[in-house]
Amino acid sequence: MFGITKEDFVIRAESFNLKDPWNILRFISGVFMFPHVASKFVDGALNPGVIGFFAKAGFAPPEAWMILAALVEAGTGIALVLGLCTRFAALGAAGALAVAVYALHMVKGFGWTWNTGGYEYPVFWGIVCIAVAMNAFERHADRQ
Repeated sequence: MFGITKEDFVIRAESFNLKDPWNILRFISGVFMFPHVASKFVDGALNPGVIGFFAKAGFAPPEAWMILAALVEAGTGIALVLGLCTRFAALGAAGALAVAVYALHMVKGFGWTWNTGGYEYPVFWGIVCIAVAMNAFERHADRQ
């Protein structure tokens, strides 16, 4: 039930059935990862502002952590959009968002609302990704 199989790497037509609200939620969860990736780069290079944020959050070396974050966000986003390894992609995205919450807390302290730099937004999307993962685990178990 928990292991990755060849079936996890099959793109299924049913994954794009928009009558299924879980597909919509999975797809949107993946799409919302891409702006996070894009924010880490400017003019074809690493964004110095984001490097500074990673450094203030205590990630050393910040450039390496930023590249790792971009790879995780891009990989989980692509997998969620395509419905590949959804169980683990959604958990990976939730993990990346948990690290974002940690970084926000380290840099800005406690703050909830998104418009003040708080972590309401990544907490919400992290919970959504956990729900997507739970649904994917259930669907996987039903196929076994």
